[in-house]
Amino acid sequence: MTNRRQFMQYSSLVGLGSSVPTFLARTAQAAPDAAKPGAKDTILVVVQLTGGNDGLNTVIPFKDETYAKYRPTIKVPEDRVKKLNDHIGLHPTMDGLAGLYEDKALAVIQAVGYPNPSQSHFRSMDIWHAASTADSLTEGWIGKALKTMNCPAFHVAGGNESAPLALTGAPARVPSITNLADFQLKLSDQAGQRDIVRKSAMPSTNTGSQTGLLDFVQRTASNTYDSSKKLQELSGNYQPKVPYPQTGLANRLKVCAQLIDAGLGSRLFYVSIDGFDTHASQGGPQGSHANLLTEVSGAITAFYKDMAARGHKDRLMVMTFSEFGRRAKENGSKGTDHGSGAPMFLVGGKVNAGVHGKHPDLNDLDMGNLKFTTDFRQVYTGILDQWLGVPSKDIVGEGQKAFKVMV
Repeated sequence: MTNRRQFMQYSSLVGLGSSVPTFLARTAQAAPDAAKPGAKDTILVVVQLTGGNDGLNTVIPFKDETYAKYRPTIKVPEDRVKKLNDHIGLHPTMDGLAGLYEDKALAVIQAVGYPNPSQSHFRSMDIWHAASTADSLTEGWIGKALKTMNCPAFHVAGGNESAPLALTGAPARVPSITNLADFQLKLSDQAGQRDIVRKSAMPSTNTGSQTGLLDFVQRTASNTYDSSKKLQELSGNYQPKVPYPQTGLANRLKVCAQLIDAGLGSRLFYVSIDGFDTHASQGGPQGSHANLLTEVSGAITAFYKDMAARGHKDRLMVMTFSEFGRRAKENGSKGTDHGSGAPMFLVGGKVNAGVHGKHPDLNDLDMGNLKFTTDFRQVYTGILDQWLGVPSKDIVGEGQKAFKVMV
């Protein structure tokens, strides 16, 4: 008969304490909504471009003479641009995303922002994370969505990067991980505890001695071991269908791919790449900004193609954003200062592909800043309502016209 000491060991396994990642217990205890008939099983991967990405050298108005005038040393010549139409194109290092555009798997949303934009990194990032311009921001838009979705989510971090405000407010803490080795099941072996818990995780043949609660704990322990073992195997055995670049962002998206393919029911993932605060020596076709765009394009392209080859193409949407854009004119340090409206990208097999929105008018600036033409909360509204199946009014509020994110 199982004694109280063993019961407490089972309970600590389910409660996880310091032994097992929290998401495993949640996964073991509740099936994701995707398992229910008619429910959505779509996936959203958010890629944050931290620092304020220069949208004007990302989606380039190569036919606008004012562009070259404002940027004498950091402009990208027309013959280098990856043209999307007769007026705009992508930076030459973004050939991967340009290819996805040709495959109708890329949506380019121009001049995205919000009214009275803040040029503080912290304040503006909080606004994007919370989908609100309120003075006090304590919950994120994804965290709120998770209250409805009832599924695991992950923040795949670079180094000691902390979880973003966007994930705050979820019903259970979203884990920040760097790789699947973080989820190895580590139990103390003192006083034979490892063997006791392992035995307790095996199916019981004793039908008369266990209470309903203890039986639940035992089944959860077994499922937790199965999930942890599966992740450990994935960590060493995952073979991408396409090669990933050897970059930090690509490595983080590869972890997302492993977790998606594990079939754990996870539908929300969050990754970021830093370095976009390009005040000096930004460069044009080459340079620091070009290197960042190379990493973004290469990583997202490999991730999408890997997922598509594994049958997840139509389930997947990747969304990029940055807290603000840069000013239209380059500064005296051959860089760009904090600005406003900037492009967002959506990648996936079902996205509303093409170029959307009006490119900001370089001859109609607001104190040197590009004016936004699409409120970012319209994009969130579309993603929540159309893609994730979560009522947007409870998160973004009412009054936002939804951007059409999918075909």
